[in-house]
Amino acid sequence: MGQRAGRIKIAVAAAILAWLPARELRAANGAYAVDAADISEVGSCKVESWLSTASNTDFTAVANPSCVVNPSQPVELSMFTSRARSDGEWSNTIQPKAKTNIVPTGIGKLGVSIYAGGSFDALTGESLTAFAVIPATFRLSETMRINLNGGWLWDRSVDRHYLLYGIGFDWKFTETLQWTIETFGQAGQSDTPSVVQPRFQTGMRYRPNEIFSVDLIYGRNIMGENANWITLGTTIRFPVPGGKPEHHRTGHL
Repeated sequence: MGQRAGRIKIAVAAAILAWLPARELRAANGAYAVDAADISEVGSCKVESWLSTASNTDFTAVANPSCVVNPSQPVELSMFTSRARSDGEWSNTIQPKAKTNIVPTGIGKLGVSIYAGGSFDALTGESLTAFAVIPATFRLSETMRINLNGGWLWDRSVDRHYLLYGIGFDWKFTETLQWTIETFGQAGQSDTPSVVQPRFQTGMRYRPNEIFSVDLIYGRNIMGENANWITLGTTIRFPVPGGKPEHHRTGHL
């Protein structure tokens, strides 16, 4: 029955992803944009949420629940939802996404995953964009890793295609603290120069226990608007009973 339910979840997600595209692309790493190749343990779930405010008064509030199922191999399903203000106008966006690992990560070797999805305007039902991304992770040690992202984005609102890119570095320097720095963006043609200019974030994650963590992040141009951003995020995890803690499996928080 569990396997059948898992297959049904994947089939529904695949049907949704086939036609739902996304204006605001986010990885499965909280408010950070550059994703790692790892996924959580099968049967586990988590809820990521964050508030971001910009120097130009733009604002974003996000909730991103996700769970890992195993129809034939582990797949992480997430449903990113956001309420945002940009140039004084409010929008509501829903972004379903599916991610699976292809090559496991390990110290001194490259791990690879793939994720794909899309989003739509929750108020009007308008399709926005579609995307597919390949995250790769190279572990330098048990506490340091480099994440590389490359992919494709179709912005249907202007019917333009973009090349997505990102590189990030994570360092877990104590048992409870991790520092992340990343740059990312999209390459292509745009009427607004800042949309295709590089974006930047750096922040600290504090994780006092297995369940909860909090992030404080500074970003620049993270939505393609040439503003400075401050983000406060949290993650609440629901691990598999008796399972190995996530940061024991991956070395990171």
